[in-house]
Amino acid sequence: MDTTPPRVVLNGTTLTVGELITLVDGAAVPEVAAEARERAVRSFRNGRRLAAAGRLYGRGTGVGAHRAVSVDADDERAHGLRVLRSHAGGAGALLPARQVRAMLAIRANQLLAGGSGIHPGFIDALTEALRLGVHPAVNEYGAVGTGDLTALAQTGLTLLGERPWEESGLGGRIGPNGPNGPIVSTGSAGLEAAAAPAPVGPPAAPAPPSSMPESVVPAPPSSMPESVVPAPPSSVPEGVVRAPRGGVPEVLDSGAGADVAPVLDGIPARTGTPPLGTPARTSLPAPVTLRPGDALALLSSNALALGQAALGLHGVDLLLRASHAVAALALAAVSGSAEAYAAPVHALRPYPGAVRAAGEVRRLLGLPDRPENSGRRIQDPYGFRAFPQVHGCALDAVERLREVVEAEINCPSENPLLALDGTAAYHHGGFFAAPLGHALETVNLTLLQSAQLSAARLTALGDPALTGLPAFLAAGPASSSGTMILEYTAHSALAELRSCAAPASVGHAVLSRGLEEAASFAGQAARQTLRAAEAYRTVLACELVSAVRALRMHAVPPEIAVFTFADEALPDGTDDRPLTGDVTAAAELLRLLAQF
Repeated sequence: MDTTPPRVVLNGTTLTVGELITLVDGAAVPEVAAEARERAVRSFRNGRRLAAAGRLYGRGTGVGAHRAVSVDADDERAHGLRVLRSHAGGAGALLPARQVRAMLAIRANQLLAGGSGIHPGFIDALTEALRLGVHPAVNEYGAVGTGDLTALAQTGLTLLGERPWEESGLGGRIGPNGPNGPIVSTGSAGLEAAAAPAPVGPPAAPAPPSSMPESVVPAPPSSMPESVVPAPPSSVPEGVVRAPRGGVPEVLDSGAGADVAPVLDGIPARTGTPPLGTPARTSLPAPVTLRPGDALALLSSNALALGQAALGLHGVDLLLRASHAVAALALAAVSGSAEAYAAPVHALRPYPGAVRAAGEVRRLLGLPDRPENSGRRIQDPYGFRAFPQVHGCALDAVERLREVVEAEINCPSENPLLALDGTAAYHHGGFFAAPLGHALETVNLTLLQSAQLSAARLTALGDPALTGLPAFLAAGPASSSGTMILEYTAHSALAELRSCAAPASVGHAVLSRGLEEAASFAGQAARQTLRAAEAYRTVLACELVSAVRALRMHAVPPEIAVFTFADEALPDGTDDRPLTGDVTAAAELLRLLAQF
């Protein structure tokens, strides 16, 4: 049996949100396209040449308000390390592994687009971390939508060997030894050694031959240095992977098993990824050597906000697809009018989302394009009648967000931006994530409106005047509460959605002595989307529980596949009892209904 894992090719131009999610979840391993890495090699050379010809921001200069402060050539490496250390000032809770893994994959792909001038060793280390199932510890707070400076500085120091790696909790599915390989520890001596002006950062492999440029170091050798001695596992907290105690940060062979082509300017061409069963010498990426210009090139990106946006998009998209099934069941439960879903109605206003929402409800209920009104009423409340228009806006917003995310993760984001032909470098504001922030806020606003209709349908399902069934779908004594409490649960979640819909972009910040006098707050909007998705899941699950219960109480339940499926999956019974288990089961079922 072929045990080779699926692969996602990173080439700097074609990564999709779906492919990104498979990398994040460990369902695939990254593979760097040879031509993309060659592009990164050319960008590295171009950056050195352009910096030698004249000052570039971050190469021979300070950063931020210190943009006009000159940095001596012999201090450039130490300056880069100071930039990483000083910018690694994030705070708050540590982010979940999925969000950090998304950031790693996106940053690697962006760097492969060839506009940064960074040494390709950083790309190798980023993809190796993904494959081995480790990630840097990254704090929640530290960015305002103009570059994820603290997160990427923390990442940079981890890549250099100064900070510990965290296990990603993928159950050993990625990497030959999985994330549970050898544990080593670090001490302060390594940081002191790295603080020396030259060389900066952890030492690389043996010095390159004299024919190679002095500033370029080849990949580490295949054997581990004799001085590397893993510390006892008992001395390290579980889930934390560090570099060796009592010495400089450890230089380990990454164990990538990648094909190494002839060395170009000291940069080995690493392509391919081995099968998961390939023996390896370590479960950590090899520390990278910092070179002039690398620090700012790594920091100049919104990769974390983009990763969070991609995860939020993926979750919201799934729930919006599941909403078609839930809304269809609710419409059937109240014997609603299908006229509001007729194809001719939506052909007059051909908004893609509305057309899709109406068509999905017709498909799930087995209705023709021109359904007749066989419902109880001449027209229904807005929760049913306006569903295509309201929900369609959310569908359209998600597709717009997908366009923005996939544009941003497949283009160079760095400032300065190096032309692919190496003729120029451009100082610009492409890192200002306004397109991403506004796309996220539109998703959050439209998701709120769709959730409000879901809550309205939930209320309708408990109304005997609309269903012809007992109040709150209760059975037994007249005083029984039935599903009454689900309205409270849904509106509690709806309140969270409402707070998430408040636009983050209305905020304002003046930073770095007034040089940076605005911010997009895209990262905040992305975190709002993640929270909004979880809240919407709860609202939708409450509606699903009630819709299925109502249809079970019909004298003749409808013979439609989506109801049969949900009926078999959810707990039965109409007695007064705790409904937490029902809502939990319904929330889990949404993932399957999205594929119905």
